[in-house]
Amino acid sequence: MIQFLSCNIKETPLKRLCYGGSIMIEIFKFDHHKFEPIKNIEKDCWINVVKPDNIELERLSNKLNIPMDFMVDSLDIDERARIEKDGDAVLVILRIPIVNVNNYKIPFITMPVGIVFVDNIVLTICSLNINTILDLSSNRKNMIPKTAIELFLSCFSHATLLYLKYLKEINKKSIETEVALHGAMKNEELLQLLDIEKSLVFFTTSLRSNEFMMERVKKSGMIPMNEEEKELFDDIMIDNKQALETANIYSNILSGMMDAFASVISNNLNVVMKILTSITIILMIPTLVASVYGMNIKVPFQNSPHAFLIVMGISGLLSVAGVVVFINRKWF
Repeated sequence: MIQFLSCNIKETPLKRLCYGGSIMIEIFKFDHHKFEPIKNIEKDCWINVVKPDNIELERLSNKLNIPMDFMVDSLDIDERARIEKDGDAVLVILRIPIVNVNNYKIPFITMPVGIVFVDNIVLTICSLNINTILDLSSNRKNMIPKTAIELFLSCFSHATLLYLKYLKEINKKSIETEVALHGAMKNEELLQLLDIEKSLVFFTTSLRSNEFMMERVKKSGMIPMNEEEKELFDDIMIDNKQALETANIYSNILSGMMDAFASVISNNLNVVMKILTSITIILMIPTLVASVYGMNIKVPFQNSPHAFLIVMGISGLLSVAGVVVFINRKWF
């Protein structure tokens, strides 16, 4: 069961948000060195909401004056990345990569996370805890966000780096499967490549959607940024394009590899069938000789005490001759 940050909010509308059994709410104050957990919602804070139900969504919407659609859309697994403004609230939906724990065959998928700006408060809402997925509150190289805009940029930066990390893992998995495919005659390894390709399709679609959304964020001016933040955002857009190009390259390579190895598997099976057919023909020679000498008619050597050895010798010589012919013609 998910554990909750203990909240002591005096206002009744938000009290269930902190003690409900199905959700988690974390409230952090922006600080220069770390995220400072706080008990009450105040200006310049980050509210991280994980997997709320409809009742909690409605109460949160009423308390912070956020449109209900903003939060419902953020929990829709198929929601595309976009930016939208309604009154004082601005919604940015970002698609992030996650490890697919529900289906072991498809290693990675993507999901949306909603980032809402309203009254100097930033709220993130998702079906999973993005603080854990993106590791936003870790003090790595003293890069803890100090403002809502820096948190916004940090979400984008961490998500892009996570895409690149998982793309490397996908490439590693595809190489391992490629090695196993060289001698394969079944479809298991080919199906593994197909599942990996599905992850690449998820990544490519989400990265392209994120790219369009980032371009609109930059052009619309809905998220105010200073010059330093704009430069950082430009760097993040470049990293996103790099991840998109990498995903496209891996996808193209994987598609070609699947076509090639489908032919390899078919060829391996043909080689095996050719060998088995050749062996069957060779074994048919002594069977034919034994059948002829087993007929109820007069046959050569029937009165000889060495008839069995003579027949076996003839069978052996004919079999060896057949093997030599097959080898010379490269049928083995």
